[in-house]
Amino acid sequence: MSEFYLALQSTFAGHPLWFLFFSGFLSATLLPGSSELSLYAALGLPAISVFWVIVVATLGNTLGGMTNYWLGQLLPNRTLREKRGQQLERWIGRYGYWALLMSWMPVIGDPLCLAAGWLRMNPWVCTFMIMLGKGLRYLFLAMVFKGLM
Repeated sequence: MSEFYLALQSTFAGHPLWFLFFSGFLSATLLPGSSELSLYAALGLPAISVFWVIVVATLGNTLGGMTNYWLGQLLPNRTLREKRGQQLERWIGRYGYWALLMSWMPVIGDPLCLAAGWLRMNPWVCTFMIMLGKGLRYLFLAMVFKGLM
């Protein structure tokens, strides 16, 4: 694992924040991916402050989540037939915008953002809640990486 980490870190040498941004964006869409390794590689670079690493990762990941939101707006019909979709709709109905704090979670995070758009929830509030959840997650991961937790 450390060889892979070092290889990824050397890839960052030219444009680490752009790589981190796009890694965060793609991992927050419905495409498979993970931004944690990119985050850790960027945090290992001494020339970039932890603050900017967290900000860039959060922005990329939030924009990816909002892409799912806007894709949800394109879904034509608001009645769900699948069991999983019905559970998701009940969960968002029960917790409202607070459910979007969990948009960072694997498996359920992307569908939460998609469902928020599909249910026509306020895009500004959704953006704030998604950004808050993802930002807190990256802050936590950075603190763990830096040995502060």
